[in-house]
Amino acid sequence: MDLTPFVEKLRRRFAEVEQQLSDPAVFANQARAAELSREYSRLKGFVACGTAYEKARKDLAENQALLRSETDPELLAMAREEVVRLETELPALEFKVQEGLLPPDPADGRNTIIEIRAGAGGAESALFAADLYRMFTRYAETRGWKVEAMDTNVSDLGGFKEVTFSISGEDVFKRLKFESGVHRVQRVPATEAQGRIHTSTATVAVLPEAEEVDVEIRPDELEISVCRASGPGGQGVNTTDSAVQILHKPTGLIVRCADERSQLKNKAKAMRVLRSRLLDQRLAEEAAAYAAKRKAQVGTGERNEKIRTYNFPQNRVTDHRIELSLHNLPEVLEGDLDDLIEPLLENDVRERLSELAKG
Repeated sequence: MDLTPFVEKLRRRFAEVEQQLSDPAVFANQARAAELSREYSRLKGFVACGTAYEKARKDLAENQALLRSETDPELLAMAREEVVRLETELPALEFKVQEGLLPPDPADGRNTIIEIRAGAGGAESALFAADLYRMFTRYAETRGWKVEAMDTNVSDLGGFKEVTFSISGEDVFKRLKFESGVHRVQRVPATEAQGRIHTSTATVAVLPEAEEVDVEIRPDELEISVCRASGPGGQGVNTTDSAVQILHKPTGLIVRCADERSQLKNKAKAMRVLRSRLLDQRLAEEAAAYAAKRKAQVGTGERNEKIRTYNFPQNRVTDHRIELSLHNLPEVLEGDLDDLIEPLLENDVRERLSELAKG
């Protein structure tokens, strides 16, 4: 299939966006300017892939013609090598060109709020929740993202019953959105005297961080209460009524933040979490309507799905949605997530291209 017309389409849109960004008047609307800048950056990469695709396709045709006409053994051998190399490279370039035709997820460029909660398994599940928190924060460090604590509920053994934190940076939600769901661990807990393997779970919610303009919240919809913070936090954490709890009456959502000594800062953080949960609800409703038309398991946002298992005895991590198993569990828990994230992103693109082809 010749994708040259699609490459030209990407080039035309890239030129349009570049022209708009050259107009100083565009920057009078900062939101629009930011949106165009993100599209420019996105299209620039796809146009580069399109140029590489056209060159590879042209080079392949030339070398295939050489195989039909050339008699010199040395030139024939070189042409054969080039044909093999180019036939290997072309599918990946074709895939990237097709990906460029898909409308981007508007939430992909957003910062992210992650909530991790211990599930089945008692104290062991809380320890696993702490492992997941470390895994995500280490991954954020490798990509130069910023992590900010929002709220923590520490268990007796040092794990987390609940932990909420934000991650900001480039393409945070795009790369982490498929982490939503039930994560399962199989290992021998430190407290297990018999050496038996236990299965525990923790749930992860990845929320695109909402701006005030995304979600309208009226003051009369909120019930705000303050209380004395508890748990670790340094000198002064238990001496002031700084913890803030917000109830959103229309939905029943409750958000609590207590990581800051300042009541105002905790309230601001709690409102960020609340807005993001409400935005996530709205996006989930839209995704549910779309998911009814597709069978893909990745990206449905269903948090009751068991999405991944971390098996310590076999040093194995398995993502059940794409049936991918890796045997580098220690590295994954240290934040080496790209070998899991990239296949999930590619699978999502393939599913969306399939739906696009069906019309």
